[in-house]
Amino acid sequence: MIKKLLLLVFLYGTTISAQDYFYQKFQPFNSEIPSPKAFLGYGIGEHHTRHDLIVAYLEKLAEVSDRASIAEYGRTHEGRKLVMLTITAPENQSNLDQLKEEHLAFTDPKKSVSNYGDVPIFINLAYNVHGNEPSSSEAALLTAYTFAASENPEILNYLKNAVIFIDPTINPDGRDRHTQWANTYQGNPEVADPQDVEHNEYWPMGRTNHYWFDLNRDWLLAINPESRGKLNWYHQWYPNVVTDFHEMGTQSTYFFEPMKTNASYDPIMPKENYEDLNTLFGNAFSKSLDSIGSLYFTKEVFDGTYPGYGSSYPDLQGGLGLLFEQASSRGHRQTTAFGEITFAFTIRNQYVSGITTVKTAVNNKEYMRRYQQKFFKSALTNAAKSKVKGYTFGDVHDKNRTKAFIDKLLLHKIDVYRSGDSFTVPTQQPQYRMVQTMFETYEKYRDSVYYDASAWSVANFYNMKYKSVNTLNLGDKITETKNLISISPVQKSNYAYVMDWDDYNAPAALVYLQKKGIVASSAAKLFSIKTKNDTKKFNYGAVLVPVSLQKEDAAAVYKSIKEAQEKFEVPIYAVDSGLSLEGVDLGSGNISPIKKTRAVMLIGDSVSSYEAGEVWHLLDTRVHMPITKIPMRNFNKVSLDKYNTMVMVSGKYNLTGKQMSKIKDWTSKGNTLITIGTASKWAVEKKLVKEKLTKTEKDSTQIAVRKPYVDARENIGKESLGGVILNVDLDITHPLAYGYRDSNIPVYKNNSVWLTPSKNSYATIAKYTKNPHIDGFITEKNMQENILNSASLIVSKLGSGRVVLFADNPNFRGSWYGTNRLFLNALILGDKIKIPSED
Repeated sequence: MIKKLLLLVFLYGTTISAQDYFYQKFQPFNSEIPSPKAFLGYGIGEHHTRHDLIVAYLEKLAEVSDRASIAEYGRTHEGRKLVMLTITAPENQSNLDQLKEEHLAFTDPKKSVSNYGDVPIFINLAYNVHGNEPSSSEAALLTAYTFAASENPEILNYLKNAVIFIDPTINPDGRDRHTQWANTYQGNPEVADPQDVEHNEYWPMGRTNHYWFDLNRDWLLAINPESRGKLNWYHQWYPNVVTDFHEMGTQSTYFFEPMKTNASYDPIMPKENYEDLNTLFGNAFSKSLDSIGSLYFTKEVFDGTYPGYGSSYPDLQGGLGLLFEQASSRGHRQTTAFGEITFAFTIRNQYVSGITTVKTAVNNKEYMRRYQQKFFKSALTNAAKSKVKGYTFGDVHDKNRTKAFIDKLLLHKIDVYRSGDSFTVPTQQPQYRMVQTMFETYEKYRDSVYYDASAWSVANFYNMKYKSVNTLNLGDKITETKNLISISPVQKSNYAYVMDWDDYNAPAALVYLQKKGIVASSAAKLFSIKTKNDTKKFNYGAVLVPVSLQKEDAAAVYKSIKEAQEKFEVPIYAVDSGLSLEGVDLGSGNISPIKKTRAVMLIGDSVSSYEAGEVWHLLDTRVHMPITKIPMRNFNKVSLDKYNTMVMVSGKYNLTGKQMSKIKDWTSKGNTLITIGTASKWAVEKKLVKEKLTKTEKDSTQIAVRKPYVDARENIGKESLGGVILNVDLDITHPLAYGYRDSNIPVYKNNSVWLTPSKNSYATIAKYTKNPHIDGFITEKNMQENILNSASLIVSKLGSGRVVLFADNPNFRGSWYGTNRLFLNALILGDKIKIPSED
């Protein structure tokens, strides 16, 4: 009995302690609502909480509390639930549909409602977009409990005047990867030494999602299901305030907005957003953090220039996005220059900031609603002032790439219209600022140092040729992309089939056919031929499937061809004769068999997980081609003989002489090595290829001009490329450029890899044009000394094989549809590259 009493005293004491630390001021709590500790079996901050337990706890709150309800808005790549807990006063909860309708009236510029103080403010508390920044999801549990169980008058007032949406974990796959690591290596007693394994995750770490994407860069691009699900939810609710909780380096303190000055010369978001509203909320955060003795800073770092963050996208939707950055404990306890930082301490700052966000939003409810209403009305007035009335676009040769671009526009609720093969986006619409984001490009900038990208005109990501217009011919409004593409069904042939290589989905269709055992060939020259229906002129790279060369009979071949066309919506034509009307005949030596790609990619420590993930994602989700991912630690044990293509993305490859020889010998046997970014620089520096890097001659006798020390970061930083879109001239007759019809395409440059054009006249595939700038900040020095003297893509002969060197990343953030084809051509058609000797 005494032991039981002592145990109860101990448990009670720790509960009071937890309340003292986190939420004592919001007592009393409803005893029928379980606290996080009661549900989990441990106190918040004592361990890292798995995502399934986070979801289970919120589901429990929705079950036992009439203030809470929960809904699933998507699933991750690994099948984990993405959930939203809606929490508000019971009377609001039972009337949510009506409140939603009243709330959305403020987002409709055609309406002029004025009940600003009558409708609860809509707040989205969003947590843990980076999986190894875990304090925020723990704070989400404490916040959910506070609003579900507290009977404190202050909390009851917030619930009456707000609808709070708690998104506990934006990146569940990454979070669980990190949670497993931190809990696996947690010591008892806890080890605070920064060198301990607990504080040092192994590659690729938990920051990213399943395919190693940074989801905090994906709001605009929306490549992943986590982002697409969140955007679909977002555009149903349009919250007035959205939080974005992060962690940063252990040696720091705490950051909240205002950020540093927006780097855009003329930001498209209202000045009231990044000045007045940020200052209003920032003052509230400072008071709350002062009250618990936390140190913090504002304004010095981070910028909201790129519109694809969780803290910037809401700013373009009539809301206020708020960034928080907490110094991370990277585990449960770690030594810093300021002493030890604990997991519980990091959680408390996030918890206090979340509650303060709700408090400030409620206290300024009418102001926030007026602001949201003004935002959408000003979209129409701003559009009316512009000379540009719309943008037209469309590529008749690549309808699937056009479809993908339209899908992106519709996801952001941008109005799109169709007239024949041409598509139009009018500027006069509520999402005018998103239209600007998609199409406008810029040359002038206020700042020169960027936290991330300085260019994001999405139409250029898709190599979508477009033009601004001042008169409109709209046609029919598009509401979905499901039946956007109409292609003539391929007819049966006993002779051959020809597939266009122009379409974005053609590589996937080819891979599908090869899996079915179909033998296909690629055309190195143009030809025109009579098809079953018409006469068709085929571009470089057209794929030929001769029926007589297949193992299956004509009926089985037709079945596979028909399936490929229906699955990937690509143009395929039946022909009855090999005699061309123009160009090469179908039996020409210029039409040669395509080998099945057997690809391998090196991954692991020192390799860019972002770029590796982009390759993996592209092949998995769009091409459906397997690629073997070999960790660097296993490289010595692996035979490369069964592969014919190797990918090396950006990274620091500290290979031994034996490992270098292994790659060189394998490539020399007739295989294809593809290098991207700094891997291309590495290949040149290690003399794997006989190419050179562009170098600027420096005058060693010149005396440096003295500059203020305080400006060093800005002066040096401006020479880095935060991300710029450049125009290149492409040799569309080269196998790497098969499928392109325009020799000018945009590429994305965010590194300092400068390749000198090859000495071989036929080996420089893409070179920056004389006036290459399309969008983004770049210094004149970089332009004149580096870009104008460099190539974007070259091929170098190595024995009987070849090395394809990309200076720029063709798969940037899974979104660069315009240059994906260059990479896929290298992967699939590598053996077609024969570099003519000029000796």
